[in-house]
Amino acid sequence: MPLHLIKLCVGCDTVEELLDWHAGEIGVDRPWIMRTRQTPRRAAELIAGGSLYRVFKGQVLCRQAIVAVDTVGEGAAARCEVTLDPQVVRVAPAPRRAFQGWRYLEGKDAPPDLAQDDFGEIPQDLARRLREAGAW
Repeated sequence: MPLHLIKLCVGCDTVEELLDWHAGEIGVDRPWIMRTRQTPRRAAELIAGGSLYRVFKGQVLCRQAIVAVDTVGEGAAARCEVTLDPQVVRVAPAPRRAFQGWRYLEGKDAPPDLAQDDFGEIPQDLARRLREAGAW
C-alpha cells in the first residue's frame, strides 16, 4: 500500500482557486513544486506511488501524484522540494482537522478518487453541508 503526504492548502478555499493561482502566479508550463523545510525520511516510499493530498477549509478535496522528492541546498539552508504531477485528481471529501506542516497518510486512510461525474456542478459548500447532514 502506498504512502502519501497530506498538507493544508493555505490561501485557497477551493480546488479551482488553487488551479487558478498556479496558472496565474507560477505558470501553466512550470512544474508543481511543494517546498518544505524538512525532507521526509520515507521519501522512497512516497515516490513509489504516493500522492500529496490537500486540505481546504477542513476537507480533503484533491491529490497530486508525487514524482520526486529532492533536498536542495546545504547545511542550515537545506530545503526539500516535492515535485508533483500536474494532474489534480479530486477525491471524496473527507474531514480533517488543522495541523502544521505536512503529515504522512497511510494508503488505507486516504480518501478514494472521484469520477468526473461524481462532483458535477454542485458548489463545494453545499456538498459539504449535505455530507454533514448524511444526505450525500
